[in-house]
Amino acid sequence: MSEVRIIEIKESVFADNDRQADALRRELKSDKVFLMNLMSSPGSGKTTVLGRTIDGLKDRLRIGVMEADIDSDVDARTIAETGVKAIQLHTGGMCHLDAEMTRQGLEALDVRGLDLAILENVGNLVCPAEFDTGASANVMILSVPEGHDKPLKYPLMFRVCDAVLINKIDVLPYFDFDMERVEEYIHMRNPDAKIFPVSAKTGEGMAAWTDWLEARVRDWNEV
Repeated sequence: MSEVRIIEIKESVFADNDRQADALRRELKSDKVFLMNLMSSPGSGKTTVLGRTIDGLKDRLRIGVMEADIDSDVDARTIAETGVKAIQLHTGGMCHLDAEMTRQGLEALDVRGLDLAILENVGNLVCPAEFDTGASANVMILSVPEGHDKPLKYPLMFRVCDAVLINKIDVLPYFDFDMERVEEYIHMRNPDAKIFPVSAKTGEGMAAWTDWLEARVRDWNEV
């Protein structure tokens, strides 16, 4: 009986994407553009956090935003109201963006002259964590109503993130959410992750987050 050749498609796809992501990251570094990949589950307050972030930084950094979704342009319209350049990316049913899709988005956005490009990824805690977009930093949002055990259930998402924003801390009194425990779980998955408790609704904690992000952007864009 002749041998059958077996190809591990998933591994091949990931390896090819990683190469494309590394190449994109080098290009962005050369162009002095910092790309932030923002991830979360639906309903975490991602677009509201993004709006607050833009409001805190748009007078200090030149910002552009790519809003990714399966359909609709609601989020892009919301972000455009902040005054920054924003485009909507439709993924054609895909639950994530990969490096090539991100490159297409960056070309459409035209990042020349920008300090910070932000990709608001599709709302999902699984697929977006698996594909390197070529980002300079990965950031995710965990909202209080989702529970403090999310790092145990979605380990890869927390492992790949440089920072985690704990959003909706204004509703902490109404939920059985343990802040000490969630920080412990996050650092169990990723000891180096920065954690920022915030409320996008009230603005609490946002200054510490935007200060950290601005510092990362300026470090990246230094010659």
